[in-house]
Amino acid sequence: MNSKFFDIKKEKQDRIINSALKIFAMQGYRHGSTDDIVKEAAISKGLLFHYFGSKVGLYCFIYDYSVRFMNLELRSTVNAKETDLFALMKQMECAKMHAMKGYPYMQQFLNRSLSEDSYEALLSTEEKRNALSETYASIDAQIDYAALPEGVDGQRLRKMLDFTIKGLMTERFQDASFQPEMLYEEICGYLDMVRGIVYK
Repeated sequence: MNSKFFDIKKEKQDRIINSALKIFAMQGYRHGSTDDIVKEAAISKGLLFHYFGSKVGLYCFIYDYSVRFMNLELRSTVNAKETDLFALMKQMECAKMHAMKGYPYMQQFLNRSLSEDSYEALLSTEEKRNALSETYASIDAQIDYAALPEGVDGQRLRKMLDFTIKGLMTERFQDASFQPEMLYEEICGYLDMVRGIVYK
């Protein structure tokens, strides 16, 4: 990547980053077109390749940028002493909401990258793939599943909540008026509802 990318105005940087996040999130690496990215970002293809060298160079940058950004949000939002499953999930979703305020497609892109099947894309991000999963693993390690009522399988409950949150996010992205704050409030509503059922 050309280091001059960070010399351009922040507004233009974010426009390029958000365009790439959107296209790769919606279409994946294989079908994500640099033509669509430059059209979305309102820049020339020559400029895109000047900064990133190639499509895979752009993908690698976007992945690294997203992982670093999300890690910062998680570390600054999640309380390292919290042990309650529902409280921790709310804090993680709050971190994602903060990230999505500036980069609406970042979480969708990171979700999509988990099922990426392009060898080129996987190879380019191999070294960085553990960085975010390690942060999530350390947060998961805080959860005190023993505090849940007897008979509640904490791992299954967590998986169910994850699926619900991803489903809500996918559904809300179909709506052109998507707002991260509204999604966060909706997710918290579901978490509170399930919490009420678990601890009834």
